[in-house]
Amino acid sequence: MARTISIDPVTRIEGHARITLQLNDDGVVDDARFHVTQFRGFEKFCEGRPFYEMPSLMARTCGICPVSHLIAGAKACDDLFAVQIPYPAQMLRRLMNLAQILQSHALNFYYLSLPDLFFGMDADPAKRNIIAVAQENPELAQDGIRLRQIGQQIIETLGGKRIHPSWVVPGGVNAPLTPEHREMILGGVPEGLAILKRALEWFHAHRDAFKPEVNTFGNFSSYYLGIVNEKGNLEHYDGNFRVMDAAGNIVVDQLDTLKYQDLIAEANEAWTYEKFPYLKELGYPDGMYRVGPLARLNIATACDTYRADEELKNFRSSTTTPAASSFHYHWARLIEMIYCLERMEQILNDPDILSTHVRAFAKPNSFNGIGVAEAPRGTLIHHYRIDENGLMTWADLVIATVHNNLAMNRAVLQVAKSFVDGKELTDGALNRVEAVIRAFDPCLSCSTHADGRRDLQVDLIDADGRLVDSTTR
Repeated sequence: MARTISIDPVTRIEGHARITLQLNDDGVVDDARFHVTQFRGFEKFCEGRPFYEMPSLMARTCGICPVSHLIAGAKACDDLFAVQIPYPAQMLRRLMNLAQILQSHALNFYYLSLPDLFFGMDADPAKRNIIAVAQENPELAQDGIRLRQIGQQIIETLGGKRIHPSWVVPGGVNAPLTPEHREMILGGVPEGLAILKRALEWFHAHRDAFKPEVNTFGNFSSYYLGIVNEKGNLEHYDGNFRVMDAAGNIVVDQLDTLKYQDLIAEANEAWTYEKFPYLKELGYPDGMYRVGPLARLNIATACDTYRADEELKNFRSSTTTPAASSFHYHWARLIEMIYCLERMEQILNDPDILSTHVRAFAKPNSFNGIGVAEAPRGTLIHHYRIDENGLMTWADLVIATVHNNLAMNRAVLQVAKSFVDGKELTDGALNRVEAVIRAFDPCLSCSTHADGRRDLQVDLIDADGRLVDSTTR
């Protein structure tokens, strides 16, 4: 008989979600959906707040990547000011954003994904966790803890605390970098690079064991979107949009991020609280694209740092062009972490980094402000509108995770069709369905917002798990 399999909750991700698989009479997967079940409405309850509160308020959107929202919110406020922030402040913002990406990528690779990579997708579920990895290979687990610590300590050094710092403000940052803190941060770079060298050696020694996953984990044609600098190189703080098609052709280049609404639109579905952005010209759902570390490496001409570019060459010679399998997000994160450390070193050696000129002051000169940056999981867009009193009247947050929503749903279906047999369900097959979501590293805590068209469904379930009643309003 046809039936539905529910994977609830999806484990080792940030936030709450479930996956449903629809099987036909022959036990073959006909459909699969990734449901984001938590709901948060930051777009709505920021209305009426003074605009200058937005960076710190938006940092509370997420405890995993608060810096990303802090920076995008501050950039939107810069646009409301219609001023150019001082160069040293821009460099310091970059520094904190790179530290955020470093610690977040380390969290996904070591804590969330490594148990699958270390023990295998079919391993005992009791062993698929970072504690078991630490028992089997203490150095590998400790490297992950230390790498994340390096990133968090940089955030704390700059912003005063590791989670929800308020150091990035409209117009710049609220305090310059001291010589002592500069040396402290520089001191951690060699250790971080050494850790990543070991991580890559381990990864390359084991990645051939996952050829079936490489072939099926979101391995399909799509577009890729992100920001690049004026040379077309990897960029995370400030740049313009570039879009690449499935054949590797650049179809949009150096589009001003303030024109994001010319490029993308958002759709909604009744079965999830997460929006579905798509490329406007192609329509929904044909305009599916991917963002994040894999997309950024696909669209970038180069990283423009030595070690990262060396590994990027290896990446490109070993994958398709562009790299289509979402399994390669794992490799892309390792490359980006190398880049983050090398780029931080470059910034810290800039002669202007210790300047005390780190903030521009102004009153609102525009009622509309847009801020765009690259978060760990992809392109992050904050769009604000204010009234003549500087109070928020409207906000649109296009969160990094939601850009991948169409791709994640298609990837779940692809993996389920490849591995799930309804006549003989195995834990390893269902784990692969979860693992493809972990490859994207969604952060669901900050990606669901009110759009005014959501139905609330309440199900009454008895002690035996049977549906007694259901109502929708």
